[in-house]
Amino acid sequence: MDIRMKNKGLTLLVAVSLMIGCGGNSQKKEEKHAFTNALVSETSPYLLQHAHNPVDWQPWGDKAMDQAKKEGKLLIISIGYASCHWCHVMEEETFEDVAAAEFMNTNFVNIKVDREERPDVDQVYMTALQLISGSGGWPLNVVALPDGRPVYAGTYHTKEQWMSVLGKIQELYQKDPEKVTTSAEALAQGVRDVNVVEPPMDENLLDEKFVTNSVMAWQEQWDQAYGGRKGSQKFMMPATLDFLMDYAELTQDNLAKSFVKTTLDQMAKGGIYDHIGGGFYRYSTDPEWKIPHFEKMLYDNAQLIGLYSKAYKVFGDDNYKNIAYGTLDFLKREMKTPEKGFMAAMDADTDGGEGAFYIWKPEELKTVLGADYEAFAKVYNLNEDQAWEHGSFVLRKTQDAHEKEAEWHQKLLEVRNQRLRPALDDKIIVSWNALLIDGLVEGYKSFGDATFLKEANDIVAFVKALGMENGKLIHSYKKGGKHVAGFSEDYALLAEALLNLYSVTTDESHLELAQDLMAKAETFWEENEGMYRYKEASELISKIIRTDDGVIASPNAVLANNLLQLGHLEYDMDKIGRAKAMLAKMGSTLSANLYNHAKWGQLLLGTAYPYYEIAVVGDDAKSRMNEMHAMHLPNALIIGSESDSKQPLFDQRYVVGETFIYVCQESTCKLPVKTTKEAIAQMRNFSLGF
Repeated sequence: MDIRMKNKGLTLLVAVSLMIGCGGNSQKKEEKHAFTNALVSETSPYLLQHAHNPVDWQPWGDKAMDQAKKEGKLLIISIGYASCHWCHVMEEETFEDVAAAEFMNTNFVNIKVDREERPDVDQVYMTALQLISGSGGWPLNVVALPDGRPVYAGTYHTKEQWMSVLGKIQELYQKDPEKVTTSAEALAQGVRDVNVVEPPMDENLLDEKFVTNSVMAWQEQWDQAYGGRKGSQKFMMPATLDFLMDYAELTQDNLAKSFVKTTLDQMAKGGIYDHIGGGFYRYSTDPEWKIPHFEKMLYDNAQLIGLYSKAYKVFGDDNYKNIAYGTLDFLKREMKTPEKGFMAAMDADTDGGEGAFYIWKPEELKTVLGADYEAFAKVYNLNEDQAWEHGSFVLRKTQDAHEKEAEWHQKLLEVRNQRLRPALDDKIIVSWNALLIDGLVEGYKSFGDATFLKEANDIVAFVKALGMENGKLIHSYKKGGKHVAGFSEDYALLAEALLNLYSVTTDESHLELAQDLMAKAETFWEENEGMYRYKEASELISKIIRTDDGVIASPNAVLANNLLQLGHLEYDMDKIGRAKAMLAKMGSTLSANLYNHAKWGQLLLGTAYPYYEIAVVGDDAKSRMNEMHAMHLPNALIIGSESDSKQPLFDQRYVVGETFIYVCQESTCKLPVKTTKEAIAQMRNFSLGF
């Protein structure tokens, strides 16, 4: 998150050297429990991991806060997720320790939060942590006043650090509660200030030159050797690479295009990709994508299917196609539910430790591969100096594909499947499944494989059946679970996915549902800020206006892009006007930090460069659309109809027995043509009048 320190009076009550981490586990199997707390009634895998801690954990809610107010105690709010490695470490070291638990239970009211169920709670307190320390991570451990205003925030602590923090805060609260309250209010105000949107720039300044200058400022952060952003760790940020592919095409910027390819290649070769089973791990612990943090998240893999599919169109690299298919195969095999939704995450850990399910000893590989071991070792550079821990290897490719690679992978996968498997977080999160719909549609556009389309339609059917209550979205589904109302992220990403699905199917039910979701998203609109709140109505210490991208794009940026697309599709200038007004509020931020706001960059491309509405009307509409979707055409809304339709772009354009392509720009259309080649020529020469 891009945080500006707006309140200089914030002070850190306790100075602790902190470690930041995320990863995951939960493989413990206990038949008898010495302790049981209120979390035992929850369905979140993360909360259930802590249900038998001696800490008297409670779920987030009024009950815990009312108790804290009644008893005059501070809150401990501990936030994590099921596949978080350091969350599990802190649980074992501290929250399972009876003495630590006794101190926490006596002096505090203790709340556990699954950040994936309650991203709003996580967002508020993560903002507080970033204001204090300038960085973030999980577990996120907060001490707060009974009304939720944060007194302290940190990440992983050893038991000794944690007890020292709590002891000093408790002592200060007893001696000088007014000082603690004053500091907490200052920090709470800092959180509120972060959620105030900057004044708008002049929309006319957001032109092609502005785009180029913003990208040039960003280039300083590019790692030209290994791709990604310079730094000691690397995260895969699909929105940034998606933006740069479009930018490179629109501007013919070969440096940007080369950087994208380097990043995609290094990710695909590195240890961050599971070469045996498919799919990507969470992030790289080094600058060269060698050693990953081994958890696998749906949101990463969903977006990377789409990214590598799109990259196949741009670069024509068959390896990108293999990556997209391999990642989809992984998701279908490991994370698809009987309801045809997809689970949230797979842990990093088993009882063998972090990554134990995925790593290999040379002796194992020799046993499985036999005479092929030497060839395999060359492809994956299995030298002793490349070993990770205890002589084990994280597989990463250093040579091009070998003809026997598929055979090797199948043999190793069969052996690996006999190991103790990582636990799954089986929540089905609507917004993350929407990302997968979108990624699958990109796969269909690139490869024309109906498998991608079937999977996308199955997820839509799941959301309609189990992801909605009383016509509104829920955030996550689990049978028998408590369902939280959907956030703006859920509405934004699902509407985006449905618009994309409509663009390849001509099925107007997808368009209608997207329009309905966008209409319902208006309940999140914050007039004073000219943006959408993260939550419809909040009981938290601050409203949340999320404008920056994490690994998942900003819901405001997605909603604004949706408005632009619907505005062109419906000929609705009010929608286009709102999208541009939202973008104008982000102008100064984009010029300084496009990396963390790449989804806004996508909108910027759609307004600074020509934007085309391409309507394909007639009996053969789908095949013509497929031809165009298989090309990389930024800033092109491609939709079609096989019958007469009253949609503005199709109205009175259907002719029985014919198929015509209409190339339009801001409601001005060229004469209809019959071939894709002619339509592309019209796009390239639109301003020339032919």
